[in-house]
Amino acid sequence: MTDTRIFLSPPDVSDVERKLLLAAFDSNWVAPVGPDLDAFETQVAELVGVRHAVALASGTAALHLALVAAGVRRGDTVLVPSFTFAATANAVMYLGARPVFLDSTPQSWNVDPDLVAQELRARAGTGRLPRAVIAVDMYGQCADYQPLLDACDRYGVPLIEDAAEALGASYRGKPAGSFGLAGVLSFNGNKIITTGGGGMLLTDDRRVATTARHLATQAREPVAHYEHRVVGYNYRLSNLLAAVGRGQVQRLAEMIAARRQTARYYHEALGDLPGLTFMPVAPYGSPNWWLTSLLVDARKFGADRDQLLARLARHNIEARPAWKPMHLQPVFQDCVMRGGEVSADLFRRGLCLPSGSALTERDRERVVTAVREG
Repeated sequence: MTDTRIFLSPPDVSDVERKLLLAAFDSNWVAPVGPDLDAFETQVAELVGVRHAVALASGTAALHLALVAAGVRRGDTVLVPSFTFAATANAVMYLGARPVFLDSTPQSWNVDPDLVAQELRARAGTGRLPRAVIAVDMYGQCADYQPLLDACDRYGVPLIEDAAEALGASYRGKPAGSFGLAGVLSFNGNKIITTGGGGMLLTDDRRVATTARHLATQAREPVAHYEHRVVGYNYRLSNLLAAVGRGQVQRLAEMIAARRQTARYYHEALGDLPGLTFMPVAPYGSPNWWLTSLLVDARKFGADRDQLLARLARHNIEARPAWKPMHLQPVFQDCVMRGGEVSADLFRRGLCLPSGSALTERDRERVVTAVREG
């Protein structure tokens, strides 16, 4: 095997980020406080169009604190899409609450708004409403927020937007991360932009931002000695990583354009193959094309999803199955699930192709050749 490995979604950093990182290092602002941290929060808040942003150690930490701010406590329930990464449900479990999993819609692969409305109506009838609802913007495409917000507002249940994969996407012209009580971003190494880890909580609610910032710094009270009245967490992002994030934000538009170009290339080069169906683009928004994903019909294509994954691996190309739904995960086997057929099928047939913003024309050609082989 002589070809270099093509990764699914590797970090894409440049001299812009390097210069900002070294400047932060030379300034000696290396702790989780400093001018780059403040500037990074301001940049992202302005980009998304929210009043407050709190930079944190991970997107999971942001989800955790958003749930705390929503009032989730031990014994509560939270409605969560089954088709998502485990972090969405893990954050609920951190608080001793229980996720209630809901199926996706095949039109967008996101949580089905009708199921959310039905579950809220049924639980309102028993006087046992969930404490919160989490929607996830799957693979960089926003969930359908208008019916979700209508349903949540009808019953007074806060909505939290897990936009970990969706920075730069939009729903009816409004940026991802700006919906509900709080939005959450991830800056993990494989995301649309990265700080080498990290995340951010976004909100228009000053109370939510103040709560998150306080809890993220070990809930230390503003007095000379170390005073703590509640349990806090060590969740703040470092100033050094924020400097990298500032550079990434400057390049966000070009990185989204590169991923969009890759998606267009795959659609044109593979769209004629029987048995391959790309993730639908919902008419209500614009995705950021974090990952180009498709479904494989083994009977029509001549190979199933796992055989195609193996074929790509033989060509030193990293691809991934679609998320395994939470209701099929052993750790959540005792949780309630509503529906499940759609998300189970997405997992069984779904595959994510290499989509990084630094992919070359040669990389894309190798991927297409491997998929078309045989």
